[in-house]
Amino acid sequence: MSKLTLPNERGRMQADTIWLPDAESLIGTDRPVIPGDGEGPCRPTRVAAFGLDRVAVSNRRFAEFIAATGHVTDAERFGWSYVFHLLLRDADRHPAPQGTPWWRGVEGAAWNAPEGPGSTVEGRDDFPATHVSWNDAAAFAAWAGGRLPTEAEWERAARAGMRDPRYPWGDAEPDDTTTPCNIWQGRFPMVNTVADGWLATAPVDAFAANGLGFYNMVGNVWEWCADRFRVTEPTMAGRARDAMALAEDERTQKGGSYLCHASYCDRYRIAARAGRSADTSAGHSGFRMAWNAADRATATTG
Repeated sequence: MSKLTLPNERGRMQADTIWLPDAESLIGTDRPVIPGDGEGPCRPTRVAAFGLDRVAVSNRRFAEFIAATGHVTDAERFGWSYVFHLLLRDADRHPAPQGTPWWRGVEGAAWNAPEGPGSTVEGRDDFPATHVSWNDAAAFAAWAGGRLPTEAEWERAARAGMRDPRYPWGDAEPDDTTTPCNIWQGRFPMVNTVADGWLATAPVDAFAANGLGFYNMVGNVWEWCADRFRVTEPTMAGRARDAMALAEDERTQKGGSYLCHASYCDRYRIAARAGRSADTSAGHSGFRMAWNAADRATATTG
């Protein structure tokens, strides 16, 4: 299928994509919280003109992709995916990975059955598609005629012109009562007070947009980027982490998710990052679309 022959995606690009000009931007931070993830230092980088969707890809959009292509997601191919334990009626029936007992491997969990057999995305059309691997996200992007953003592009959009902010709104720290994004409130992983209104994902346009108009750049769902995950820390631990990422074909995720909390996973910061293998899926993994500058003219002329 040729690029941009999809009326729905072309229309969405015109309405829902923010276009940023060529500019020197920044990536990383001089205030790393998890240095082993390669968060620092803050450094300049040239970012060519590009477009990025205001919101993550929703269940509605992902369903259109599945219907048009018959794509089988990695979760469906493997026959299971990870679901957070509080979303399950009987979590103890499902195996937990060592070290993270709040995750449960649920047979039949996938993008259209986020909590496993019997669950659906009905009523959640405008929530982010989850249980999406990097492979699935890349396949969607190719079908739609766009691509996944680079980490530098993602950070440029999240910073909204600020030099080294912790969050898309600035440096003000979220807490268990102040909820500018969808993260955990309470005592992880057993008690979520749901102060922000959401135990799991929220709609893709929930909460306030940042200064450039992008929604949920942190919290809600981890977002896949195009880049392979690399750690350039010149330490033994950094070299070991980089070697593992290469061996596991890890790709970069940004933004944290609804499960992040300062006491456990303080990765809902702009500079925070994670690496996961390209076929990994879970109930907090999603993505948003990026576009080359040339796509803007193509979409306009139709």
